[in-house]
Amino acid sequence: MLLSTIIAKKLFSLSVRMKTFVVSMLLLSPAALSAQVGERRADLAIGVNGGVALNQVSFNPTVKQTLHRGATMGVTVRYTCEKYFSSICAVQAELNYARLGWEEVIETSSDTYRRDVDFLQLPIFARMAWGREQRGFQFFVMAGPEFDFYLGDSDQRGGEWSSATLAERPNNITAQYDLPIQNKLEYGITGGAGLELSTAIGHFQLEGRYCFSLSDMFNNGKKDAFGRSANGAIIIKAAYLIDLMKTK
Repeated sequence: MLLSTIIAKKLFSLSVRMKTFVVSMLLLSPAALSAQVGERRADLAIGVNGGVALNQVSFNPTVKQTLHRGATMGVTVRYTCEKYFSSICAVQAELNYARLGWEEVIETSSDTYRRDVDFLQLPIFARMAWGREQRGFQFFVMAGPEFDFYLGDSDQRGGEWSSATLAERPNNITAQYDLPIQNKLEYGITGGAGLELSTAIGHFQLEGRYCFSLSDMFNNGKKDAFGRSANGAIIIKAAYLIDLMKTK
């Protein structure tokens, strides 16, 4: 009887200790999880950007082109939310003006043709950076969706530009010359990389990115002239940002 009482007391004591251990782990787990996620940030920076867009339109049937050069400029807003190990995580959005379009290479005559198409662009990026948050360099990569809103267009024609020279175009492709922009909203994917220098007076960025449109400027049905007419731009730009909020 005495032995059974001693065993019962031991089991009760062990049960209490186990319960205490489990409860302690449950109470400590949120703190442990939050420590593993990373160092929280709440940094907000805003600034301006500008550069050059080198664009070509992916026509189907093909239209031979060189790179169309146009200006791009706008405003940048960046919110840094977390530092996870050595990675600095942020969301960046821009509102930009960009001049895209195409410039043809016409080898059958002296004709020249260039179409300038102006857009208001809204790219939204997930951004990852590595390096110094203050007084030093960072390397960063970013990617995300982009939405382009058509503003207007104009063309430039040179050379003889006659019915005879038009008849000499490869595969008789001439529909693009007098075709108005039919789709006023474009969407696509943008990604790039660059360097940032953080100083006492702000952040200086230099980057390159590629914008790939998933939509077409012209209608692409079976009865339309083109099955594909999408912009694809290499953009090289610089930006200057100042901090509005800084947690570190």
